[in-house]
Amino acid sequence: MSRTVTVGFDGSRESLAAVDWAAREAVCRAVPLRLLQVWSKDDGRRARLVAPATARGWGERALGTAERRLRRRHPGLLTETQWVCGDPVEELCAAADEAELLVLGSRGLGLAGFLAGSVSLAVLARTRRPVVLVRPHNGPTAGEDGPVGEVVVGLDVSAPGDEVLAFGFAAADRYGCGLRVLHTWALPALYGADMGAALQLVWAEVAQDARRALDEALAPWTEKYPGVSVVRECHEGRPAQDLAEASRGARLVVVGRRNRRARIGTHIGAVTHAVIHHSLAPVTVVPHD
Repeated sequence: MSRTVTVGFDGSRESLAAVDWAAREAVCRAVPLRLLQVWSKDDGRRARLVAPATARGWGERALGTAERRLRRRHPGLLTETQWVCGDPVEELCAAADEAELLVLGSRGLGLAGFLAGSVSLAVLARTRRPVVLVRPHNGPTAGEDGPVGEVVVGLDVSAPGDEVLAFGFAAADRYGCGLRVLHTWALPALYGADMGAALQLVWAEVAQDARRALDEALAPWTEKYPGVSVVRECHEGRPAQDLAEASRGARLVVVGRRNRRARIGTHIGAVTHAVIHHSLAPVTVVPHD
């Protein structure tokens, strides 16, 4: 793995937003930025009528324009561009494996949320590296020093995943912002029926266990990052809905994805799938075991 931030680029409005976000992230991490354009001759009727050499010329000119724009905005940022012909999912996954972070653009769903295409979902399901989805004009208003807002981490305390917390704490530390860790729980199905007075006792016990598990998961990370201000939220509810609401005003939302060995299906999890479609802020999906 090389110390670079890689961003997928195709000249669209969505990919330009991803390039802008990735450039700020590369500057913040003090690493080079790589702009990667993948062209597939099977990508639509128009692409099938274009010779690879012609497509390469168009792509390299667009990459050059984007690179010059970045140099004006970030004079000290090291950039490189690459145009490749191949399968977009395979090429983006390979690029992710070689980078610290892969950034992709996504279309907005009307006034809020993302529309993650089949390529983005396939990359999210297969790569073992963090992937950020960015859509145009999402997240809080940028200040003089760039975007503002806190980092929000959605955490499942039954399988917290050190990689998810490591990413969230490191991001908040780099940005100099607060960190909000959200765990939403629900009563087990066994306790769903009317149990009278006993239901309140069960509710209190489950809530206490969830708060204890959250504190235990966060303990080593708050010790490692004493300068990061952490807000803990632990309550009954719906994880995807609560994270979508928490994304309002957030600088970044971080969620996890369990690594799976099955070859069929996207396997990104129902909550993560919902969050990447409905978050108002950029979303980082962090694979973990």
